[in-house]
Amino acid sequence: MERRSIGATALDVGAIGLGCMPMHWAYSRSEQRGDRSLRTVHAALDAGVSLLDTADMYGPFTNELLVGRVLKERRAEAFVSTKCGLLVGDQHVVANGRPGYVRRACDASLRRLQTDVIDLYQLHRADPEVPVEETWGAMAELVSAGKVRALGLCAVGARSARRGATGAARDGYEGTIRQLERIQQVFPVAAVEAELSVWSPEALVRLLPWCAARGVGFLAAMPLGNGFLTGTLTPGGGFESDDPRARHPRFTAEMMAANQPLVAGLRRVAARHGADVTPAQVALAWVLGLGPHVVPVPGAKRERWVVENARAAGLRLTAADLAEIAALPAPRGSWD
Repeated sequence: MERRSIGATALDVGAIGLGCMPMHWAYSRSEQRGDRSLRTVHAALDAGVSLLDTADMYGPFTNELLVGRVLKERRAEAFVSTKCGLLVGDQHVVANGRPGYVRRACDASLRRLQTDVIDLYQLHRADPEVPVEETWGAMAELVSAGKVRALGLCAVGARSARRGATGAARDGYEGTIRQLERIQQVFPVAAVEAELSVWSPEALVRLLPWCAARGVGFLAAMPLGNGFLTGTLTPGGGFESDDPRARHPRFTAEMMAANQPLVAGLRRVAARHGADVTPAQVALAWVLGLGPHVVPVPGAKRERWVVENARAAGLRLTAADLAEIAALPAPRGSWD
């Protein structure tokens, strides 16, 4: 697989990563199977997918434990990214950015991951009760201590995106950029993780250019639109009650039907590249084409999807392909 360098220290990763969240968080519990997830992570490494993106809150803790089982055998092949800053309760999630907590959280993650260093340690959310510079300073100390190689900021879920009257994406990351400019004064930001896909392009307005101008890597979360851009979800097909998409405004039967032109456009582009090319691969190739510092991180729970996603790294979209995708109708429905 093509390799990409992110951040000023040129962190080397496969062009496509693996989001491990669906294995233990956010999706229906009936789909959370440890043995299958373990095979999926191994299949990712076999396919050249080196960036494994996890967090202590996924489970909580169980996803780091699973990734740790893989790292124990194949640490040299993996680039591990994990996160701190969110605590999970019975019915709630709260931010914690206190320096003492950050230090303890890192040590706990190192134990679960069965490694002596975390390649990329991300702040999952800033704590409104703690100046973000204090949290970031504690994270920087972890780099000095040799426990962490580089630092990142996770902005997934942080944007309040808006659309203009024409439906065009408008900037919703003003707050994230202000945070980035503050913490950049304390210690360099190596990467930013935020949502970016054909049907959620808001980061293109300011956040992605901000990263490009400063040599900051961009990890594109949810590049397949929570599965919608794969073309495998049927409008009205329904989701299990514990799947967040069952309550998501863009996953109502009406909105899924209204957004089918997006999937149809990706299918047309895929067909021009061969019968075995999928809409998901086109969606990932579109993200890859946004810049050499961009690494899409699609989530996956099954080996077949990891292999399919990895093959997107070899797909090159033409100018005509990109023009057709650019001409697709703007996504409909609220995302927040």
